[in-house]
Amino acid sequence: MQYPLRICYLRPAARALYEAEGGPAYATPYAAGLDLRACFENEEIAIPAGSRAAVPSGIAVEPLAPGIAGFVYSRSGLGAVRGLTVAQGVGVIDPDYRGEIVVFLLNTSGEERRLRRGERMAQLVFQPIVRAELEVAEKLGETERGAGAFGHTGRI
Repeated sequence: MQYPLRICYLRPAARALYEAEGGPAYATPYAAGLDLRACFENEEIAIPAGSRAAVPSGIAVEPLAPGIAGFVYSRSGLGAVRGLTVAQGVGVIDPDYRGEIVVFLLNTSGEERRLRRGERMAQLVFQPIVRAELEVAEKLGETERGAGAFGHTGRI
């Protein structure tokens, strides 16, 4: 399924960084996410072990179909191999947000990691969203599980 999307380059170097690789694109015909590239002024940045870095992507997006939001996920190779993951787990790009997508990367490795300008740093996946219609209740419906929390079944 495809949805129309408007992309705006916000930094002078952003267009060149993305278009050098054919523009903002999916890495393969079946890739779920668009690659986001590191778009900072320096050639590279250092992220010390255990630290976070705010990395600008140089772009903003506007979903043109209702009910679609962007979600920023870690790139598996960057996370699994180099230990650089999206700091908050998943970043949410609300459909009405028009600012630059900035990815906070967390270095989970035990050593300093470097990120080069233009390097693919995260992936942007578009998904439908469902907004809840809230109803306040004095009590919730009964279930077999009830209020059992982590480990309540005795199986891990």
